[in-house]
Amino acid sequence: MSAFPLLKTGAVLQYPASQSRSHSTCVLRFVDGSEQRFRDYPQPLRRWVIGLELLDETEMATLEDFFQSQLGRLGDFAFTDPWDGTLYPSCSLEEDSITMTFEDLMRGQVTVVVRENRV
Repeated sequence: MSAFPLLKTGAVLQYPASQSRSHSTCVLRFVDGSEQRFRDYPQPLRRWVIGLELLDETEMATLEDFFQSQLGRLGDFAFTDPWDGTLYPSCSLEEDSITMTFEDLMRGQVTVVVRENRV
């Protein structure tokens, strides 16, 4: 299994960055107006928005190669949460396309969204 690539500094992301957690609750509504609620999955799923700037050509190529190897949202890889160091073994990319911007030498930009998969 592959892992999300690190920058040449050893970091996963640059700040500002964001993370979120989502819960899924199913609600069944009955004819009499009453409701029954239950969890769709037991733990919240995590999502990280990774914005990267001032990347050199090597870092951009590494990210592009990783994206291609994952085939967009199809792939499955390990991701280490930069906030608490927890390894999440089943994650995937949220998009099937990636937009990379080259402004100048050593000034590439890309934003990638990683989400935890239900296991």
